[in-house]
Amino acid sequence: MKSILIGGAVSLIVSIMLTPYLIRVFSRQGFGQEIREEGPAGHKAKRGTPTMGGVAILVAMWAGYLATHLVNQLYASSSGQTPSASGLLVLLLTSSLGLVGFLDDFIKIRKQRNLGLNKTAKLVGQFVATIVFAILVLHFPNKSGFTPASVNLSFVRDITVVSFGVVGFVVFCYVAVSAWSNAVNFTDGLDGLAGGSTAMVLATYVVISFWQFRYNCSNNAFAGCYSVRDPLDLALVAACATAGCVGFLWWNAAPAKIFMGDTGSLALGGLIAGLSIATRTELLLIVIGGLFVVEMMSVVLQIAVFRASGRRLFRMAPFHHHFELAGWAETTVIIRFWLLAGICCMFGLGLFYSDWLSAWGG
Repeated sequence: MKSILIGGAVSLIVSIMLTPYLIRVFSRQGFGQEIREEGPAGHKAKRGTPTMGGVAILVAMWAGYLATHLVNQLYASSSGQTPSASGLLVLLLTSSLGLVGFLDDFIKIRKQRNLGLNKTAKLVGQFVATIVFAILVLHFPNKSGFTPASVNLSFVRDITVVSFGVVGFVVFCYVAVSAWSNAVNFTDGLDGLAGGSTAMVLATYVVISFWQFRYNCSNNAFAGCYSVRDPLDLALVAACATAGCVGFLWWNAAPAKIFMGDTGSLALGGLIAGLSIATRTELLLIVIGGLFVVEMMSVVLQIAVFRASGRRLFRMAPFHHHFELAGWAETTVIIRFWLLAGICCMFGLGLFYSDWLSAWGG
């Protein structure tokens, strides 16, 4: 618990202090957001707002993680003393996708348009980052033989009757990571919407990972234990990322002084996907991240219906723009979508806990 508090505190301080510095630097360099022409008219005023703020979240997350392990080394902490394979692989996946997003943002800025990397280049970047993660995450077993991930599909624990095999797992990882990174990217359309919603999902994973640490099969094999390799370190990663999002949200909340850009949204989407894979909760994330699922499905349905009938299902997709065009104030949409995100997180946490009670015969 001390590690989680230290990591969260360091990440929060770094994020909340680094973000205004980035605002000044990016403003001087002219790193302003381009707004798509077909977007809501009220968004035109946001043109030129500094973007690529996701850099602050990534730096804060790494700072909190490394500072915590440095403190643990200095004081010879009995748990979480060194960085783990699970934690580092999830962080590397997050940073790799953040790099893809950074390149996308940078091209948008340089070419003064709302389109950065083309679809092929972005998919290739996501593919390389995910394949490396998927291959490595099946290695590095601990003393109990647990690797950072398994080839089985999971809900709260591995569903052993549904096994992908190594090749199938790699394909599944690519689909999951690209889907979640794009889902968070779609949600990042209003001031603070993606940052606040992702912070709730990550906070939920702090609780889940810490619970898995308390009842881990590596410590004691008993009914209801969790076969997760490094749950405490994953809780630390989630805590650092949560604090990084909260610190960034201080400046990103409406009216936003900076946007996270694809640098932040692709990275955060990859982060929650990586956490779900490493904590064996891949299907549970669909519930916890329900808001992101709704946002992504709104885009898919909009395209499908338009191609089939030539008519639009929503006034505009992603879904949050539909309500803006219906006359809702931007802050109203944001707060109500935050509430929806919180409800999804609580429901997912309830499912996690009910499974644990069932495993214990409760």
